[in-house]
Amino acid sequence: MNDFWKIIGDSIVSFSNWIWGMPLFLLLIGGGAFFLIYSGFVPFRYYNRALKSLKKKEDDAPGQISSFEALTSAIAATVGMGNISGVAVALTMGGPGTIFWMWISAIVGMATKFFEGSLTIMYKGKDSSGEVQGGPMYMITMGLGKKWRPMAVFFSVFGLIGTLCLMQANQLTEALITVFVQPYGIENSFGIKLAIGIFICVLVSVVVLGGIKRISKVSARLVPGMVALYFLLVGYIIITNINVVPDVFYSIFSEAFQFKAGLGGLAGSAIVIGARRAAFVNEAGVGTASMMHGASKNTEPVREGLVAMLGPSIDSGLICTLTALAILINGQYEVSQLQGIQMAINSFEISIPGVGSYLLMLMAIIFAFSTMFSYSYYGVKCTNYLFGAKYAHYYNYFFLFMLVVGAVISLDVVVGVIDSAYALMAIPTMFTLIVLSPKVKREMKLYFSKK
Repeated sequence: MNDFWKIIGDSIVSFSNWIWGMPLFLLLIGGGAFFLIYSGFVPFRYYNRALKSLKKKEDDAPGQISSFEALTSAIAATVGMGNISGVAVALTMGGPGTIFWMWISAIVGMATKFFEGSLTIMYKGKDSSGEVQGGPMYMITMGLGKKWRPMAVFFSVFGLIGTLCLMQANQLTEALITVFVQPYGIENSFGIKLAIGIFICVLVSVVVLGGIKRISKVSARLVPGMVALYFLLVGYIIITNINVVPDVFYSIFSEAFQFKAGLGGLAGSAIVIGARRAAFVNEAGVGTASMMHGASKNTEPVREGLVAMLGPSIDSGLICTLTALAILINGQYEVSQLQGIQMAINSFEISIPGVGSYLLMLMAIIFAFSTMFSYSYYGVKCTNYLFGAKYAHYYNYFFLFMLVVGAVISLDVVVGVIDSAYALMAIPTMFTLIVLSPKVKREMKLYFSKK
C-alpha cells in the first residue's frame, strides 16, 4: 500500500514539474506576448493613466468594493512567500539572469492582466442569491455562452484546490521555527508546528470570516505599507553596498541568455526559470485576480483593465527585484542545492547583522498573511459558483482548518497538487481571454477615443 501511495505521489509531483515547465511557459508567456502586441503595448502607453484610474470611484455601480481595493486585495494575494523564497529558488536554479526574464514576464503579465480586468467587468454574472459576481467562471458562461459551462465548472473545481494556502502555512511555520525556535535549542516537534498552525489559523480567521469587505479594507491598508517597508529595508542594503550594485546589474544582463551548468537544455535556462517563476508569482492568466476585480464597482471595463495591469509591475516587478538584489549583493545564490527562504534570511543577516533575519521574518509574516486573506475569498467565489451562495461561507472554515494541516505536514505531494491545480486553472482562463480579446480591443477604441 505504501508503494502505491508513493507512486501516486511521485506521479503528481512529476506532472506538476512537467506542466509548469514548457506547457505553461508557452501558454502564459506566449499568450502574454500576444496580448502585449495585440493591445498596442498598453502597459507602456497607459501606465500613468492606470495610476490615475485608481482615484475614480463609482459608488452606485454593481459590485462590492472599489477598484483600488480590488487591486490591493489582488496584490495582497500575489505578494507572498513566493516573492522571497521563490526568487531565491530561481536564483539557485538559473543564476542572476533569471531576474531579467522576471522583468520580461512582468511586462507580458501586465498585458494579460489588462485583458483579465477588462473582461471580468464586461461579463459579470449573478450568483444564486442575485448578487453580481465576476471571474473566469462568469466570463466563460456570459462571454462564450452557456454551452461552455463545463469549462467554468472545471476552473472552479481546481480553484477550490489551488486556493488552499497549504504551502504558505507550511513555509511560514518553518520560517518561524528557523528564526524563533531552533536558535534556542527547542526541538522542531509536531507539537510546536501544531501550536504555530493554530495561532496562524486564529489570526487569519479574524479577517477572512468578515467577508470580502473586511478583506479589502485590511488589504487597502496593509499592502501600501508592506511594499513601502520592504522597499526601505532593501534600499538600506543597496545603499550600504552601493559599490557592488553595478556588478549585480551587469551579472543580471550578461547572464540573461546563458544556461546554468548541470540543469541542461532550454528547461534549465534563465529564460524559462525566470519567466515561469514570475508568472507563478503574479498569477497573470491564472484567473484569480479577475475574481477580485470582478467584485469592483466599475462600469468601465477598460478602466478596470488598466487598474488590474498595475499588479504584476508591483509583485513580480518591484518586490521580486528587491529580493533578488538583496541576495545577489551578498553573492548568496551559489549553493550546492536548492534553497528558499533560508538563503534569503542568510543574505539579510549578512547585510544587517543581528537584526536582518528578524526584519525579513517580519516581512515574510506580513506577506504570508496577506496572501491567506485574499486566497480565502477566491475559494469562496468558486464554492459560490459550484454549490450556491448560501453554502459559500462554509469554504472559509475548511480553508482555516487546512492552514493547521499545512503547518504540520510534509508538502512534497501537496505542493504538487496545488501547483497542478493552478496550471489547470490557467488553461480555461487563457483560452477565454484569447477568444474574447477582440471584444476588449473594441472597448479600447471607444474608451480611449472618448478620453
